[in-house]
Amino acid sequence: MSLKDPVHRLTCHCGAVELRLHLKHGLGGAHRCDCSFCRRRGAIAAPVDLDQLEVVKGQDALTLYQWGTKTARHWFCATCGIYTHHQRRSNPNEYSVNVAAIEGVNPRDLGDVPWSDGVNHVCDRPEGR
Repeated sequence: MSLKDPVHRLTCHCGAVELRLHLKHGLGGAHRCDCSFCRRRGAIAAPVDLDQLEVVKGQDALTLYQWGTKTARHWFCATCGIYTHHQRRSNPNEYSVNVAAIEGVNPRDLGDVPWSDGVNHVCDRPEGR
């Protein structure tokens, strides 16, 4: 599977969780975030429409983490701890996925990845509510 293919396989480290996803824009939307959680997690994320992500294996192995407004929903493998995906706070109609967990992707090959301003998140500003 190459990065030019729109359908990708994403797995956690231990293999308990497997996702199938359709990256309609490839990795063009890949970004990092500097919110209190994402900067600690350190992952590069790429957006995926809700209906374009399928848990193929390991639904029961996923654990959910939420905080604050509880709008964002972050999933991790309960066995190996790898972040797989999250439902976005800024757009609850999308997931973002862990680019480094996509089969055949090495994040180093992406070069400079843009940052989104999670410290001053749009949902925290009066015009974003």
